[in-house]
Amino acid sequence: MKIITISREFGSGGRELGKRIADILGVDYYDSEIISAVAKNSGMDQNYVEKCMDNHGWQDFTISYRGTIGSSAYLAASRIELLVQQKKVIEQIAALGKDCVIVGRNADVILEQYHPFNIFVCASLEAKLRRCKERAKEGENLSDKELLRRMKDIDKTRARTRELLSGTPWGQREAYHLCVNTSEWEMRELAPAVADYVNRWFGRNL
Repeated sequence: MKIITISREFGSGGRELGKRIADILGVDYYDSEIISAVAKNSGMDQNYVEKCMDNHGWQDFTISYRGTIGSSAYLAASRIELLVQQKKVIEQIAALGKDCVIVGRNADVILEQYHPFNIFVCASLEAKLRRCKERAKEGENLSDKELLRRMKDIDKTRARTRELLSGTPWGQREAYHLCVNTSEWEMRELAPAVADYVNRWFGRNL
């Protein structure tokens, strides 16, 4: 079984790279699907789960439990509990025994026993700013300063989660089989090269 994990700096294009690699290799792709499964398993609103785990770190939010409204229906979510649910979902994906690409979620740590191919995606600040602006939602007009703050906050959350799960630094190059700087690349050109590298690695190690 071939499992490819994608860890990435916010704005570096790791999500797009992962999807293109999955398409090239003809394997399953998991990203937002994991959030959906966590939300379903926990009974929490999917938008809340996504904000809590991807965007806002350890902040507290008021949530609706199983769609009901009332004093007993609003809970202070425990991010630790969400991480446990996420870990279970990722382990269930691996248990299917199918080749796949998993973006984020510290899948490289969680699935270490499966010997996945681990990629870390980074880029220059200028490239990340440009990518964020190009892919901004309609009506979202954040300044460079606001975007940089968002990058810092989200990457800080990822680092803290990594430390919590493994006790190791996030983005440490020794933890990955391949570090990819996307700054001067078009993803449609870069993805085939990375996919070929992945295939060659599995060919040597399976």
